[in-house]
Amino acid sequence: MSEDDTKVPLPDLDSAEVQVPDAGSIAPDHESVHRGAADLEALFDVPVQVSAVLGRARMDVGELLKLGPGAVLELDRKVGEAIDIYVNNRLVARGEVVLVEDKLGVTMTEIIKSEKN
Repeated sequence: MSEDDTKVPLPDLDSAEVQVPDAGSIAPDHESVHRGAADLEALFDVPVQVSAVLGRARMDVGELLKLGPGAVLELDRKVGEAIDIYVNNRLVARGEVVLVEDKLGVTMTEIIKSEKN
């Protein structure tokens, strides 16, 4: 991730409408356009790969082969530090690990907006 990435607050997910900013020449009447989630329905079935990365470690293959059940692998993150959330190998958010019933989950705490050059 580069230094140019900016943090964007999470949107209000309780609202069913998404407000699109004034598009200038696209919307000549300069009124805000409201679109509901139903307008995005065509995208709902597009498959994406989501990955939550807890941390990373580097080691030689020989060290990797020596690992066994119960081995502890030290990662480059500290306890409580945000994890990275990738969609199709692009960093899109950071979050925290949560426990839901007997399963692990991830809650997003910030959305990452990357600046395009």
